[in-house]
Amino acid sequence: MFVLDLVPAWFSNRIKRLVKAPKRYLVDPALVAAVLGLGREAILYGPDMLGRLLDTFVAAQLRAELAASRDGPRLYHLREEQGRRKVDLLIETTAGQIVGIQVKAAATVSSPDARHLAWLRDEIGDRFVAGIVLHAGPSVFPLGDRLAAAPLSSLWS
Repeated sequence: MFVLDLVPAWFSNRIKRLVKAPKRYLVDPALVAAVLGLGREAILYGPDMLGRLLDTFVAAQLRAELAASRDGPRLYHLREEQGRRKVDLLIETTAGQIVGIQVKAAATVSSPDARHLAWLRDEIGDRFVAGIVLHAGPSVFPLGDRLAAAPLSSLWS
């Protein structure tokens, strides 16, 4: 039925202690909410449910975009053992370029929200072409070298 999507773990010989298990997504965040019996209040005011559903939503949107791409970019996730650092989603092009994506449910974000993207940029060097923190606010703004914040709505523009 293609209800579950496995996003493989990205790894590099340059970075040690990376988890190599895939990340599991139900393909539709509304399906997640229905299966868990979550109403509007539980989603909006629960401790981190909105962030998890937005992560699922972004993965679904990117999956569709990447499938339509001629260049064949692949979608991954990255997490260190013990959960010290994680990047929600990574896109790797066939040329080996990496775009890291963090998803935040907050309307405002700042440089600390991009700290794991900055770590990845510093670890892999020139292969890292961009890091994006997708957020619930309205603005696009820089967060550092090759790092930016962008609204979730930028997925459609």
